[in-house]
Amino acid sequence: MEKVILVTGANSGIGLALCERLLYEDSQLQLCLACRNMQRAEAARSALLTSHPDAQIDLLHLDVGSVRSVLHAAHKVKARYNRLDYLYLNAGIMPNPQIDIKAFFKGLFSSNVVKMFATAEGLLTQQDHVNKDGLQEVFATNLFGHFVLVRELDSILCQAGQTSRVVWTSSSNARRSAFSLDDVQHRLGTEPYASSKYASDLISLALNRHKNSQGLYSSVICPGLVMTNLTYGILPSFFWTLIMPIMYLIRIFTNTFTLTPHNGAGALHSLFLKKTESLDPKAKYHSLTSGMGSNYTQPRQMDIDDDMSEALYVKLLEMEKSARKRLKEEDDNKQAYKKYLNQTE
Repeated sequence: MEKVILVTGANSGIGLALCERLLYEDSQLQLCLACRNMQRAEAARSALLTSHPDAQIDLLHLDVGSVRSVLHAAHKVKARYNRLDYLYLNAGIMPNPQIDIKAFFKGLFSSNVVKMFATAEGLLTQQDHVNKDGLQEVFATNLFGHFVLVRELDSILCQAGQTSRVVWTSSSNARRSAFSLDDVQHRLGTEPYASSKYASDLISLALNRHKNSQGLYSSVICPGLVMTNLTYGILPSFFWTLIMPIMYLIRIFTNTFTLTPHNGAGALHSLFLKKTESLDPKAKYHSLTSGMGSNYTQPRQMDIDDDMSEALYVKLLEMEKSARKRLKEEDDNKQAYKKYLNQTE
C-alpha cells in the first residue's frame, strides 16, 4: 500500500531536501507539499518531478501561523486522503533575528565556538509580533498551528489497525531556560524561537502519552547547523562568505555542523525507515555529519519531563478551544451582517 506523507514547509531548505530523500527511498509514495507560498511550492514540485517524473506530488496551501488556514487545509487533506502515514511538521520561522556581534566574534575565537554555533545561547534574540489571531507569531507558526493541525487530522492519523507518525523539526536551540509555562507564547522574553522549539519537544512527549494507544507516534529531530534561508537571515551574506571556510574546518572536530539541507534532513529521513517499536519518546534524533561529510543519525535524551509536557498540552487544548470559538463568532458576525445587508436592499 502506498504511503501518504504530508510535509509542512516543503518548498525549500530541509523540507524540500526531505522530500527528495523520501522519493529516492520510495518513488511510489504519495507526497503532499504543504506550503504558505504556492508559487514556491509549485517550483519545488517541478524540481522534484524533474528527478522523479512518475512521482505523485500534491500541493496544499497552508499557513501554519493562521488557525483559519490550518483548519481549512486540514479539511482539504481529509477530503483528499483516507489516511495519513507520516506528518512532518517542518515549517518554522525566526523573524527579525538580532545577533550580539561582540559576543559572536568573542565566541568565534574561543573554545566555546562549537556550542555558540550549535545552540546560539547568549548570542541570538528575535523581535516577535502579534499575528491576526492575537497570538505571538513564532509560537503560532512553530508550535500552535502544528498542534491544531495534528488535532484536526486525528481521524486520518488514528485509525484502527494503522500506525502513523508525527515528526517535529526541533532545534539544538530548544532550551528549558528559554521556556516558561507561565508565558507559553514567550510574550515577555527575547528568545521566542528557542521557547517554541522546546515547547515542541514537550508536546511530542504529550502526544505519545495520549495517542500511542490509538496508533499515533510522535518524534522530534534536530537538523544540526544547516545553511537555509532561515540561517542566512541571521547575518549579512558577506559574513557567511567570510566564515564558511571556518565552519567547514570546525566540522572536522564536531558532528553537529551538517551545513547542507540534504544532511540536515538526515534524521527526518532515518525516522521514515525506523520501526515504530524502536522509537524513544524522550529522545531527540540528531542529524550529524562527520568531518568527511558522511551523514548519520543519533538519538540523544531531551531535558523534558512528563508533568511539564502535560501542563503545556492542557494549556494548548484550552487555547485551541478559544481560537475555534473566536473564529465561529467571526463567521456568525459575518453571516449576520450579510443577512442585514440583504434585508436592507
